[in-house]
Amino acid sequence: MPRPCASRLWRRSHRNSYPLNSVGLVEHFFRHEYGRICALLSCRFGVQHINVVEDAVQSALLTAIQSWGVGFVPDNPSAWLYRVAHNHLVSQLRSHVRQDRLAREHALENDVATTDAASTSDATDELLQMLFVACDESIPIESQLVFALKTLCGFDIKEIADRLFISEANAYKRFGRAKEHLRNKPSMFEIGAPEYHRRLPTVHAVIYLLFTEGYLSSHPVAAIRKELCDEAIRLGTLLTQRPAGQTPETYALLALMTLHSSREKARQDATGGLVLLEEQNRALWDQEKIALGLAWLAKSAEGDVFTRYHAEAGVAAEHCLAQSLQETNWERVVECYMLLERIAPSPLPALNRALATAEWKSPRHGLALLDGLVPPTWLEGSYVWSATLSDLHRRCGNKELAFRHRELALHLAPTDAVKNALGRRLRQENDYSSQSAFSAVS
Repeated sequence: MPRPCASRLWRRSHRNSYPLNSVGLVEHFFRHEYGRICALLSCRFGVQHINVVEDAVQSALLTAIQSWGVGFVPDNPSAWLYRVAHNHLVSQLRSHVRQDRLAREHALENDVATTDAASTSDATDELLQMLFVACDESIPIESQLVFALKTLCGFDIKEIADRLFISEANAYKRFGRAKEHLRNKPSMFEIGAPEYHRRLPTVHAVIYLLFTEGYLSSHPVAAIRKELCDEAIRLGTLLTQRPAGQTPETYALLALMTLHSSREKARQDATGGLVLLEEQNRALWDQEKIALGLAWLAKSAEGDVFTRYHAEAGVAAEHCLAQSLQETNWERVVECYMLLERIAPSPLPALNRALATAEWKSPRHGLALLDGLVPPTWLEGSYVWSATLSDLHRRCGNKELAFRHRELALHLAPTDAVKNALGRRLRQENDYSSQSAFSAVS
């Protein structure tokens, strides 16, 4: 039975705790549960019904807002949401002759109440399974990513567009293509070992995007979303427990995310603002996580495979191992970015290599690496490009250029938290720190 919740703002799902006030519901609990319940229902009824599944889950969330918001929260919110979504889905399927047959096959009419709690507790593997389904190689990879992020990870379209450097209209199109394709899939359990192997890189990409959105969020209020980082690490850890996921690339990805998360407590001040790397109290860095991340990195080195995650984890490891910003092994960082450029060519590692070179040699050496580099449209419209140029020009004494790029970077900054961090970094007059503006807030 539901109980009054006026003074009880917390409930525990089967795995995490969330504040069940209005903000906590929408931004944390609902986002988390959305993907889990979509995955669970898609597994049971078939991914071809993804449209009806999404409608059912959204209907359950709306019902929860209406009923929980007036003072009642069920003892098990996760199971409650699943039950309501399930009932709605069965009702919708019954309205169609073909779907009515499917509903009877699953025989779920009378046993919902007794099985829903157990079902939601089993959603862990099914969420990971749905990631492999969504990453169907017959769908364009861009559409795979959008579908997985929206349906399984709970991102909204704007967040996806920001994270993938695409327009919202483009994100909608990609989402629609993926859904249309998956609606024709007969069963998600038909995936064989070769498919798992082929789809693994895209599953890695989705997990990493989930982590990066949590690590430096595009959300207007929450600069860091710990629950997304934790979820990404959890999925990565689960992946290492599957034969298909036991690869050097998986271990490197897990090392990268774990090393980044070790600085979690030092990256925000008491008001929730971002703390630049040079300002962070390194005593707050989690040494156990650093040790764990290094252990994953060592495991990833077994064999002769070297991926982008190895290179990025190498950079993260150098930061975690340095006693201070000045003692960072910038030469090694530059080497990692050179490897990253070779493996995954993109202007972004080129920018980071320029910034690391500025630390290792001089700002002019770093700026010289960007001579002649014409940014693609997606990068030119991002604060990252302007912030990097502003930082390098400022440190080279090119005040007018530094100011011009600074103003553009602040204009393009996606959130107030990023804007404040950039403003603090880029207006510094003394070049006492050479940490890059981009790296400092990311």
